[in-house]
Amino acid sequence: MHPQINTIIFDLGGVLIDWNPRYLYRKLFSTEEEITWFLENICTSEWNDEQDAGRSFEDATEDLVRKFPEHELPIRAWYGRWKETITGPIHETVEILKHVKENTNYKLLALTNWSAQTFPWTLNTFEFLHWFDGIVVSGVEKTRKPYPEFYQILFQRYAVDPSQALFIDDNIKNIEGGKALGLHTIHFQSPELLRDELHRLGVVKI
Repeated sequence: MHPQINTIIFDLGGVLIDWNPRYLYRKLFSTEEEITWFLENICTSEWNDEQDAGRSFEDATEDLVRKFPEHELPIRAWYGRWKETITGPIHETVEILKHVKENTNYKLLALTNWSAQTFPWTLNTFEFLHWFDGIVVSGVEKTRKPYPEFYQILFQRYAVDPSQALFIDDNIKNIEGGKALGLHTIHFQSPELLRDELHRLGVVKI
């Protein structure tokens, strides 16, 4: 156990769950270039962020179809076939989580940008999500990372002192948001590097 850390906060998508819209759109477009253009100009990350912050799929989809009717099919696929954007767990990271759960006394929490409409399926699908002492979901709270108020919800709900907590996320903007509030942070890039960094920090030996 790290003497200054008593809580570990995990992001979910991209850290423990392998989510990527390209998994879906490789079935709908011929080239990676076409997918990149679509994700940068039509179903953008900024558009998806609005659903993570509580906007309904229905409103988001219809608004985009009105703006880009020539792209109706792939737009509707984003939520009509959203389960195809997930391939499953990132097994190596789940093993790290399991080790921490079984061999330490850290409080384990999750802070995720995820739609309230799809999170119930996710919670029922991935058993390891039930290993957490608490999960805060952006779509439920109507705000998201990297906004300070979203982190504060977790701090207050689960009595977290940010100076005694470690936050793991694959999005550098979310990491910077956490650092600004006093969290220790690890920018997730791979399970191997995460394991090395946890060992280097003295948080856990795996």
